[in-house]
Amino acid sequence: MKKLIMTAVLAVFTATGAFAETVRLGTEGAYEPWNFVNDAGELDGFEIELGNELCKRASLTCEWVKNDWDSIIPNLKSGNYDAIIAGMSVTEERQKAIDFTEEYYPADPSSYAALAGADASVSSGVVAAQTATIHAGYLAGSSATLVEFASAEETIAAVRNGEADAVLADSGYLAPIVAESNGALVFVGDQIQIGGGVALGMRKSDGALRAKLNAAIESVKSDGSLNKMIAKWFGADAPQF
Repeated sequence: MKKLIMTAVLAVFTATGAFAETVRLGTEGAYEPWNFVNDAGELDGFEIELGNELCKRASLTCEWVKNDWDSIIPNLKSGNYDAIIAGMSVTEERQKAIDFTEEYYPADPSSYAALAGADASVSSGVVAAQTATIHAGYLAGSSATLVEFASAEETIAAVRNGEADAVLADSGYLAPIVAESNGALVFVGDQIQIGGGVALGMRKSDGALRAKLNAAIESVKSDGSLNKMIAKWFGADAPQF
């Protein structure tokens, strides 16, 4: 009798999704509007909303893990979380270490920003970038002098306090900062395209989970909800699918 009761209980829990697979999503929490910590001390932003929706559609239970950017790939590989959702562009170099899902944000050009009236040179001056990013890699191979910082916020501070002539970052990240600076910061130079679109980073061994997340990404693309999220967090002019 006890065995029959336990079997019935397990059937009920399975049917109600109580044993849904738990997936840990790693994010930086310091790259607004992609991901950030809001005034209530909670993770917020485009990728938090998207990640929760992907888990819902894939019948997964989400757990969020905040991790510094410079160790975000090593800590994925060591098992601290199951996927990275942190504004990470797909590049050939990163694909040597990890796999990626389908893109959930189109390839976005990168931009330079500097203090208004500073006559900053992006080709020969001192340019700030966040460490371990496509921007730092690009600048390292250019004629500019690269100065690296652990967080994106520090790169902006470096321009404001004169440590750097300009900053190179994703246009989607810089646009609201420039707009809210009341003219103190301006875009300079030309936009450049580095790397591909943005996707979730995953261990190469997690093919089954990658397939589930890919199906969920295709779902939010096909019904238009992904484009609505992009417009909500980045504006109507942001690149969409």
